[in-house]
Amino acid sequence: MTKSIVLAGALDTKWADYAFVRDLIQARGLDTLLIDFGILGDPPFPADVTNAEVAKAGGSSIDELRRKADKTQSMRTMSAGLAVVLSRLFEQGRLDGVMAMGGGGGTSIACAGMRALPFGVPKLMVTTVGAGDVSQYVGTKDIVMMPAVVDVAGVNRISRRVYANAAGAMTGMVNMKATDSGMEKPVISASMFGNTTPCITHAQRLLEAQGYEVLVFHATGAGGRTMESLIADGFVAANLDLTTTELADEVCGGVFSAGPDRLLASARRGIPTVLSPGCVDMANFWAPDTLPAHYRQRKLYEWNPNVTLMRTNAEENRRIGGMIAAAANASTGPVAILLPLQGVSQLDSPGGAFWDPAADAACFDAIRHNIRPGIDLIEIDANINDPILAETAVELILAMIPAN
Repeated sequence: MTKSIVLAGALDTKWADYAFVRDLIQARGLDTLLIDFGILGDPPFPADVTNAEVAKAGGSSIDELRRKADKTQSMRTMSAGLAVVLSRLFEQGRLDGVMAMGGGGGTSIACAGMRALPFGVPKLMVTTVGAGDVSQYVGTKDIVMMPAVVDVAGVNRISRRVYANAAGAMTGMVNMKATDSGMEKPVISASMFGNTTPCITHAQRLLEAQGYEVLVFHATGAGGRTMESLIADGFVAANLDLTTTELADEVCGGVFSAGPDRLLASARRGIPTVLSPGCVDMANFWAPDTLPAHYRQRKLYEWNPNVTLMRTNAEENRRIGGMIAAAANASTGPVAILLPLQGVSQLDSPGGAFWDPAADAACFDAIRHNIRPGIDLIEIDANINDPILAETAVELILAMIPAN
Protein backbone atom coordinates (compact mmCIF):
# COMPACT_ATOMS: atom_id res chain seq x y z
CA MET A 1 0.00 0.00 0.00
CA THR A 2 1.38 3.40 -1.01
CA LYS A 3 2.17 5.66 1.92
CA SER A 4 0.48 9.03 2.22
CA ILE A 5 1.93 12.34 3.35
CA VAL A 6 -0.52 14.92 4.61
CA LEU A 7 0.24 18.52 3.66
CA ALA A 8 -1.60 21.01 5.87
CA GLY A 9 -1.56 24.75 5.35
CA ALA A 10 -3.28 28.02 4.54
CA LEU A 11 -3.91 27.30 0.87
CA ASP A 12 -5.64 30.64 0.33
CA THR A 13 -2.27 32.41 0.41
CA LYS A 14 0.28 29.60 0.13
CA TRP A 15 -1.23 27.36 -2.51
CA ALA A 16 1.72 27.76 -4.92
CA ASP A 17 4.19 26.59 -2.26
CA TYR A 18 2.05 23.58 -1.41
CA ALA A 19 1.47 22.65 -5.05
CA PHE A 20 5.23 22.66 -5.60
CA VAL A 21 5.91 20.39 -2.62
CA ARG A 22 2.96 18.14 -3.47
CA ASP A 23 4.39 17.51 -6.93
CA LEU A 24 7.86 16.78 -5.52
CA ILE A 25 6.49 14.19 -3.11
CA GLN A 26 4.24 12.54 -5.66
CA ALA A 27 7.21 12.29 -8.02
CA ARG A 28 8.86 10.12 -5.36
CA GLY A 29 5.97 7.67 -5.57
CA LEU A 30 4.07 8.69 -2.44
CA ASP A 31 0.48 9.86 -2.17
CA THR A 32 -0.39 13.26 -0.76
CA LEU A 33 -3.46 14.56 0.98
CA LEU A 34 -3.99 18.32 1.13
CA ILE A 35 -5.68 20.01 4.09
CA ASP A 36 -6.67 23.67 3.84
CA PHE A 37 -6.88 25.68 7.05
CA GLY A 38 -6.80 29.08 5.39
CA ILE A 39 -9.54 31.55 6.35
CA LEU A 40 -9.52 34.39 3.86
CA GLY A 41 -10.37 32.59 0.64
CA ASP A 42 -10.22 29.35 -1.29
CA PRO A 43 -7.31 27.94 -3.34
CA PRO A 44 -7.43 27.62 -7.13
CA PHE A 45 -7.54 23.82 -6.79
CA PRO A 46 -9.64 21.65 -4.47
CA ALA A 47 -8.20 20.48 -1.17
CA ASP A 48 -8.82 16.92 -0.01
CA VAL A 49 -10.00 18.37 3.32
CA THR A 50 -11.44 21.86 2.92
CA ASN A 51 -11.19 24.80 5.27
CA ALA A 52 -14.93 24.43 5.87
CA GLU A 53 -14.35 20.88 7.12
CA VAL A 54 -11.52 21.99 9.40
CA ALA A 55 -13.62 24.84 10.82
CA LYS A 56 -16.51 22.46 11.46
CA ALA A 57 -14.19 20.03 13.26
CA GLY A 58 -13.09 22.97 15.41
CA GLY A 59 -16.65 23.78 16.41
CA SER A 60 -17.51 26.65 14.06
CA SER A 61 -18.07 27.33 10.37
CA ILE A 62 -15.89 29.01 7.79
CA ASP A 63 -18.68 31.50 7.04
CA GLU A 64 -18.92 32.50 10.70
CA LEU A 65 -15.16 32.93 10.98
CA ARG A 66 -15.09 35.12 7.90
CA ARG A 67 -18.04 37.16 9.07
CA LYS A 68 -16.60 37.86 12.52
CA ALA A 69 -13.06 38.42 11.22
CA ASP A 70 -11.70 37.70 14.69
CA LYS A 71 -8.18 36.41 14.16
CA THR A 72 -7.85 34.98 17.67
CA GLN A 73 -11.06 32.98 17.35
CA SER A 74 -10.09 31.83 13.86
CA MET A 75 -6.69 30.63 15.06
CA ARG A 76 -8.20 28.71 17.96
CA THR A 77 -10.90 27.16 15.82
CA MET A 78 -8.61 26.03 13.03
CA SER A 79 -6.00 24.75 15.52
CA ALA A 80 -8.60 22.64 17.28
CA GLY A 81 -10.11 21.51 13.99
CA LEU A 82 -6.79 20.51 12.48
CA ALA A 83 -5.96 18.41 15.55
CA VAL A 84 -9.26 16.56 15.13
CA VAL A 85 -8.78 16.06 11.39
CA LEU A 86 -5.19 14.81 11.67
CA SER A 87 -6.07 12.41 14.48
CA ARG A 88 -8.98 11.06 12.45
CA LEU A 89 -6.82 10.54 9.36
CA PHE A 90 -4.19 8.74 11.43
CA GLU A 91 -6.78 6.45 12.99
CA GLN A 92 -8.12 5.69 9.51
CA GLY A 93 -4.66 4.72 8.27
CA ARG A 94 -4.56 7.61 5.78
CA LEU A 95 -1.67 9.53 7.39
CA ASP A 96 1.89 8.22 7.42
CA GLY A 97 3.45 11.62 8.00
CA VAL A 98 2.50 15.29 8.03
CA MET A 99 4.26 18.38 6.72
CA ALA A 100 3.38 22.06 6.81
CA MET A 101 4.84 25.39 5.75
CA GLY A 102 4.06 28.81 7.10
CA GLY A 103 4.78 31.92 9.10
CA GLY A 104 3.98 32.47 12.76
CA GLY A 105 0.22 31.96 12.45
CA GLY A 106 0.42 28.98 10.14
CA THR A 107 3.11 27.42 12.32
CA SER A 108 0.93 27.82 15.40
CA ILE A 109 -2.06 26.10 13.75
CA ALA A 110 -0.03 23.37 12.06
CA CYS A 111 1.97 22.49 15.17
CA ALA A 112 -1.18 22.38 17.29
CA GLY A 113 -2.46 19.75 14.88
CA MET A 114 0.83 17.85 14.86
CA ARG A 115 0.95 17.74 18.65
CA ALA A 116 -2.25 15.68 18.58
CA LEU A 117 -0.44 12.86 16.77
CA PRO A 118 1.47 10.10 18.59
CA PHE A 119 5.21 9.98 19.04
CA GLY A 120 6.96 8.41 16.04
CA VAL A 121 4.65 9.75 13.34
CA PRO A 122 6.91 11.90 11.11
CA LYS A 123 6.11 15.61 11.57
CA LEU A 124 7.93 18.38 9.67
CA MET A 125 7.31 22.11 9.93
CA VAL A 126 9.00 24.49 7.47
CA THR A 127 8.68 27.82 9.25
CA THR A 128 9.82 31.40 9.29
CA VAL A 129 10.25 31.14 13.08
CA GLY A 130 12.43 28.03 12.89
CA ALA A 131 15.64 29.79 13.93
CA GLY A 132 14.24 31.08 17.23
CA ASP A 133 12.81 29.54 20.40
CA VAL A 134 10.31 27.00 19.09
CA SER A 135 9.55 25.27 22.39
CA GLN A 136 5.98 26.58 22.52
CA TYR A 137 5.27 25.24 19.03
CA VAL A 138 6.90 21.84 19.55
CA GLY A 139 5.72 21.18 23.10
CA THR A 140 6.64 17.62 24.04
CA LYS A 141 6.26 16.14 20.56
CA ASP A 142 8.83 15.06 17.98
CA ILE A 143 8.19 17.85 15.48
CA VAL A 144 11.11 18.66 13.20
CA MET A 145 11.40 22.44 12.72
CA MET A 146 13.13 23.56 9.51
CA PRO A 147 13.90 27.28 9.03
CA ALA A 148 12.26 28.58 5.86
CA VAL A 149 15.09 31.17 5.40
CA VAL A 150 12.75 33.35 3.30
CA ASP A 151 9.05 33.91 3.81
CA VAL A 152 6.64 31.20 2.71
CA ALA A 153 5.32 33.39 -0.06
CA GLY A 154 5.88 31.65 -3.36
CA VAL A 155 8.51 29.55 -5.09
CA ASN A 156 11.83 31.30 -5.74
CA ARG A 157 15.48 30.33 -6.02
CA ILE A 158 15.82 30.10 -2.22
CA SER A 159 12.50 28.54 -1.28
CA ARG A 160 12.76 26.03 -4.14
CA ARG A 161 15.88 24.54 -2.51
CA VAL A 162 14.41 24.66 1.00
CA TYR A 163 11.18 22.99 -0.16
CA ALA A 164 13.07 20.32 -2.08
CA ASN A 165 15.13 19.50 1.00
CA ALA A 166 11.99 19.42 3.11
CA ALA A 167 10.18 17.14 0.67
CA GLY A 168 13.20 14.84 0.61
CA ALA A 169 13.36 14.77 4.39
CA MET A 170 9.66 14.05 4.62
CA THR A 171 9.71 11.19 2.14
CA GLY A 172 12.80 9.80 3.80
CA MET A 173 11.21 9.82 7.26
CA VAL A 174 8.04 8.16 6.01
CA ASN A 175 9.93 5.45 4.15
CA MET A 176 12.48 4.84 6.89
CA LYS A 177 11.76 1.92 9.19
CA ALA A 178 13.28 1.83 12.66
CA THR A 179 15.32 -1.26 13.33
CA ASP A 180 13.70 -3.69 15.74
CA SER A 181 15.61 -3.75 19.00
CA GLY A 182 14.43 -7.29 19.56
CA MET A 183 13.32 -6.42 23.07
CA GLU A 184 10.06 -8.07 23.92
CA LYS A 185 9.61 -6.73 27.43
CA PRO A 186 7.80 -3.45 28.14
CA VAL A 187 9.34 0.01 28.17
CA ILE A 188 9.73 1.53 31.62
CA SER A 189 10.06 5.29 32.16
CA ALA A 190 12.05 6.79 35.02
CA SER A 191 12.51 10.35 36.28
CA MET A 192 15.96 11.53 37.38
CA PHE A 193 17.70 14.66 38.63
CA GLY A 194 21.32 15.33 39.48
CA ASN A 195 20.52 14.73 43.13
CA THR A 196 18.92 11.31 42.47
CA THR A 197 21.35 10.07 39.84
CA PRO A 198 22.81 7.21 41.97
CA CYS A 199 19.31 5.90 42.71
CA ILE A 200 18.02 5.93 39.14
CA THR A 201 21.27 4.67 37.63
CA HIS A 202 21.21 1.65 39.97
CA ALA A 203 17.54 0.96 39.21
CA GLN A 204 18.15 1.30 35.49
CA ARG A 205 20.98 -1.25 35.57
CA LEU A 206 18.84 -3.72 37.51
CA LEU A 207 15.94 -3.40 35.10
CA GLU A 208 18.13 -3.62 32.00
CA ALA A 209 19.69 -6.78 33.42
CA GLN A 210 16.17 -8.22 33.35
CA GLY A 211 15.78 -7.30 29.68
CA TYR A 212 13.72 -4.14 30.07
CA GLU A 213 14.29 -0.93 28.15
CA VAL A 214 14.41 2.07 30.50
CA LEU A 215 13.77 5.61 29.28
CA VAL A 216 15.25 8.11 31.73
CA PHE A 217 13.88 11.67 31.73
CA HIS A 218 15.64 14.63 33.31
CA ALA A 219 13.12 16.28 35.62
CA THR A 220 13.62 19.83 34.38
CA GLY A 221 10.05 20.65 33.42
CA ALA A 222 10.40 19.75 29.76
CA GLY A 223 11.61 16.30 30.76
CA GLY A 224 8.63 15.64 32.97
CA ARG A 225 6.18 16.92 30.37
CA THR A 226 7.77 14.73 27.70
CA MET A 227 7.58 11.67 29.93
CA GLU A 228 3.93 12.41 30.69
CA SER A 229 3.22 12.81 26.97
CA LEU A 230 4.78 9.46 26.06
CA ILE A 231 2.87 7.77 28.86
CA ALA A 232 -0.37 9.36 27.66
CA ASP A 233 0.34 8.11 24.13
CA GLY A 234 0.66 4.53 25.40
CA PHE A 235 4.37 4.27 24.64
CA VAL A 236 5.29 3.36 28.22
CA ALA A 237 4.12 0.26 30.09
CA ALA A 238 5.35 1.08 33.61
CA ASN A 239 6.64 4.17 35.40
CA LEU A 240 9.41 4.43 37.99
CA ASP A 241 8.66 8.02 39.01
CA LEU A 242 11.06 8.44 41.92
CA THR A 243 12.11 12.03 41.14
CA THR A 244 9.00 14.17 41.54
CA THR A 245 10.95 17.38 42.09
CA GLU A 246 9.00 19.27 39.41
CA LEU A 247 6.15 19.47 41.93
CA ALA A 248 8.38 21.64 44.12
CA ASP A 249 8.84 24.06 41.24
CA GLU A 250 5.09 24.05 40.61
CA VAL A 251 4.40 24.89 44.27
CA CYS A 252 7.20 27.47 44.63
CA GLY A 253 7.10 29.06 41.18
CA GLY A 254 10.45 27.60 40.15
CA VAL A 255 11.76 27.41 36.61
CA PHE A 256 11.48 23.62 36.25
CA SER A 257 7.76 23.14 36.77
CA ALA A 258 6.10 20.56 34.54
CA GLY A 259 2.63 21.93 35.30
CA PRO A 260 -0.13 20.92 37.71
CA ASP A 261 -0.86 17.65 35.88
CA ARG A 262 2.57 16.19 36.59
CA LEU A 263 2.19 12.55 37.81
CA LEU A 264 -1.31 12.21 36.38
CA ALA A 265 -0.57 10.56 33.00
CA SER A 266 0.35 7.22 34.53
CA ALA A 267 -2.61 7.48 36.91
CA ARG A 268 -4.99 8.02 34.01
CA ARG A 269 -3.45 5.30 31.86
CA GLY A 270 -3.49 2.90 34.81
CA ILE A 271 0.05 1.66 34.22
CA PRO A 272 2.12 0.18 37.07
CA THR A 273 3.76 3.05 38.93
CA VAL A 274 6.16 3.48 41.83
CA LEU A 275 6.32 7.00 43.27
CA SER A 276 8.73 8.67 45.67
CA PRO A 277 9.21 12.32 46.74
CA GLY A 278 12.64 12.48 45.16
CA CYS A 279 14.27 15.94 45.26
CA VAL A 280 11.14 17.66 46.54
CA ASP A 281 13.50 19.38 48.98
CA MET A 282 14.53 21.78 46.24
CA ALA A 283 12.95 24.32 43.91
CA ASN A 284 15.03 25.56 40.98
CA PHE A 285 15.77 29.10 39.89
CA TRP A 286 18.34 30.61 37.57
CA ALA A 287 21.27 32.70 38.84
CA PRO A 288 20.93 34.08 42.41
CA ASP A 289 20.01 37.58 41.26
CA THR A 290 16.95 36.19 39.47
CA LEU A 291 15.31 34.85 42.64
CA PRO A 292 12.08 36.54 43.71
CA ALA A 293 12.78 38.94 46.57
CA HIS A 294 10.74 36.95 49.09
CA TYR A 295 12.97 33.89 48.58
CA ARG A 296 16.37 35.53 48.95
CA GLN A 297 16.62 34.87 52.69
CA ARG A 298 15.85 31.17 52.30
CA LYS A 299 18.43 28.38 52.40
CA LEU A 300 20.04 28.41 48.93
CA TYR A 301 22.59 26.25 47.13
CA GLU A 302 24.45 27.15 43.94
CA TRP A 303 24.19 23.98 41.87
CA ASN A 304 26.05 25.67 39.03
CA PRO A 305 26.52 29.31 37.96
CA ASN A 306 23.16 29.27 36.17
CA VAL A 307 21.02 27.21 38.57
CA THR A 308 20.22 28.08 42.17
CA LEU A 309 18.44 25.58 44.41
CA MET A 310 16.13 26.74 47.20
CA ARG A 311 15.32 24.45 50.11
CA THR A 312 11.57 23.90 50.39
CA ASN A 313 10.00 24.43 53.81
CA ALA A 314 7.54 22.34 55.77
CA GLU A 315 4.41 24.02 54.39
CA GLU A 316 5.60 23.62 50.80
CA ASN A 317 6.49 20.00 51.47
CA ARG A 318 3.06 19.41 52.96
CA ARG A 319 1.45 20.65 49.73
CA ILE A 320 3.76 18.49 47.63
CA GLY A 321 2.94 15.42 49.71
CA GLY A 322 -0.73 16.08 49.14
CA MET A 323 -0.16 16.24 45.38
CA ILE A 324 1.70 12.92 45.40
CA ALA A 325 -1.09 11.30 47.41
CA ALA A 326 -3.74 12.73 45.07
CA ALA A 327 -1.97 11.30 42.02
CA ALA A 328 -1.71 7.90 43.66
CA ASN A 329 -5.37 8.03 44.65
CA ALA A 330 -6.34 8.83 41.05
CA SER A 331 -4.51 5.83 39.63
CA THR A 332 -6.62 3.18 37.94
CA GLY A 333 -3.73 0.72 38.01
CA PRO A 334 -1.27 -0.66 40.56
CA VAL A 335 0.67 2.02 42.42
CA ALA A 336 3.07 2.14 45.38
CA ILE A 337 4.88 4.94 47.21
CA LEU A 338 8.35 4.75 48.73
CA LEU A 339 9.36 7.10 51.55
CA PRO A 340 13.14 7.49 52.09
CA LEU A 341 13.24 8.49 55.75
CA GLN A 342 16.91 9.57 55.63
CA GLY A 343 16.39 12.20 52.95
CA VAL A 344 14.92 12.69 49.51
CA SER A 345 18.07 13.84 47.69
CA GLN A 346 21.84 13.90 47.79
CA LEU A 347 21.76 17.30 49.50
CA ASP A 348 18.98 16.20 51.86
CA SER A 349 20.99 13.60 53.75
CA PRO A 350 22.35 13.71 57.31
CA GLY A 351 24.91 16.50 57.39
CA GLY A 352 23.96 17.68 53.90
CA ALA A 353 23.24 21.28 52.94
CA PHE A 354 19.47 20.67 52.68
CA TRP A 355 19.07 18.16 55.53
CA ASP A 356 15.79 19.10 57.25
CA PRO A 357 13.97 16.15 58.86
CA ALA A 358 11.04 18.33 59.92
CA ALA A 359 10.37 19.56 56.38
CA ASP A 360 10.66 16.01 55.04
CA ALA A 361 8.29 14.78 57.74
CA ALA A 362 5.68 17.29 56.60
CA CYS A 363 5.75 15.74 53.13
CA PHE A 364 5.71 12.18 54.46
CA ASP A 365 2.84 12.90 56.85
CA ALA A 366 0.76 14.47 54.07
CA ILE A 367 1.23 11.34 52.00
CA ARG A 368 0.41 9.02 54.93
CA HIS A 369 -2.73 10.92 55.89
CA ASN A 370 -4.14 11.42 52.39
CA ILE A 371 -3.62 8.18 50.46
CA ARG A 372 -6.62 5.93 50.08
CA PRO A 373 -6.70 2.41 51.51
CA GLY A 374 -5.10 -0.24 49.33
CA ILE A 375 -2.08 1.77 48.17
CA ASP A 376 1.22 0.26 49.25
CA LEU A 377 3.26 2.72 51.31
CA ILE A 378 6.74 1.46 52.07
CA GLU A 379 8.95 3.40 54.47
CA ILE A 380 12.70 2.79 54.20
CA ASP A 381 15.14 4.03 56.81
CA ALA A 382 17.65 5.14 54.19
CA ASN A 383 18.44 8.00 51.85
CA ILE A 384 16.88 7.91 48.40
CA ASN A 385 20.32 7.26 46.89
CA ASP A 386 21.11 4.26 49.08
CA PRO A 387 20.99 1.03 47.04
CA ILE A 388 18.14 -0.44 49.07
CA LEU A 389 15.66 2.13 47.79
CA ALA A 390 16.40 1.49 44.11
CA GLU A 391 16.34 -2.25 44.72
CA THR A 392 12.98 -2.05 46.50
CA ALA A 393 11.55 0.13 43.74
CA VAL A 394 12.66 -2.37 41.10
CA GLU A 395 11.17 -5.30 43.01
CA LEU A 396 7.86 -3.44 43.29
CA ILE A 397 7.63 -2.40 39.63
CA LEU A 398 8.55 -5.88 38.38
CA ALA A 399 5.87 -7.43 40.60
CA MET A 400 3.29 -5.03 39.14
CA ILE A 401 4.04 -5.67 35.45
CA PRO A 402 1.73 -8.37 34.08
CA ALA A 403 3.45 -11.57 32.99
CA ASN A 404 3.65 -12.07 29.21
